[in-house]
Amino acid sequence: MTRMGFRVHLIRSVKKFEGLLIWAGLIRLFVAPAGLEAATLAGQQVQGGNSVEIRFPVSKYFQDVAAQGGNPRVETGRAVLTFPPGFDPARRWPILIVTSTTDYHRTSPMDAEWYRPPADAEGWVILASDATIKARQDSTPWRLGMLGAALEAVRKDWPQSAKWPVAFAGMSGGAKRSGVLGAMMAKAGLVNICGFYFSGINDDRLSPAYKTYQPGPDFLNIPIWISGGMEDEIATPSSEGAVQASLQRAGFKRIRIERFMGRHWLKRSEVRLALRWFRQLGGF
Repeated sequence: MTRMGFRVHLIRSVKKFEGLLIWAGLIRLFVAPAGLEAATLAGQQVQGGNSVEIRFPVSKYFQDVAAQGGNPRVETGRAVLTFPPGFDPARRWPILIVTSTTDYHRTSPMDAEWYRPPADAEGWVILASDATIKARQDSTPWRLGMLGAALEAVRKDWPQSAKWPVAFAGMSGGAKRSGVLGAMMAKAGLVNICGFYFSGINDDRLSPAYKTYQPGPDFLNIPIWISGGMEDEIATPSSEGAVQASLQRAGFKRIRIERFMGRHWLKRSEVRLALRWFRQLGGF
């Protein structure tokens, strides 16, 4: 082969190799590598940027909890979860547990979408639990039983999630109940709480819950964000100020109160700022 012929052959070989590299890159983009499977939870496929509704068995322990006060025994629970873009259960993700008010027959899964845009933007998973049957009384033990069973179901498939940081959030009556649920679950050692988000709250239920369940002195370092509308006639600025003062008297050290122009509703931009604040203080 002449020197000129060798050069032509070399150029053609390089171009052919470059073409193969481009083709291989396209294959990697559109075809999942062998052995890589999509994440699943309770039989449902999970993808970042999407939500799932799961059904799960409720253990006898959580059936007993939920049945307190004459409620029916629940054998199957349900939960709505949302996942931020890029979600991979192999990584560590904070979880926002959403609790609804009892008023207007609302359930926690109904409220999940309210929090989804800020949670997606800040890289948080949302968990909102419920039963598959109606309660005779929508009590705190009923909510606690369903939440405990839901977390149990998540940890069955993703054991690593037991170490993920958790924040509790609620609007109005859901804010009050979030504080009680958080104290109860912290006492039981079921969650690693990194924050409370209380929107439209007019009564401090967290301080009495802390005194009743005594989850430990570190509980007082959990950051608390109180959000309220300036024109809110249900949770007025003065009543929210009273909640803040009550929390301070109980010994809570990280309390932030923010107000916006509006009434008794959830301000998504404030949710996002609160989730970012919890991350900054928690270092995760």
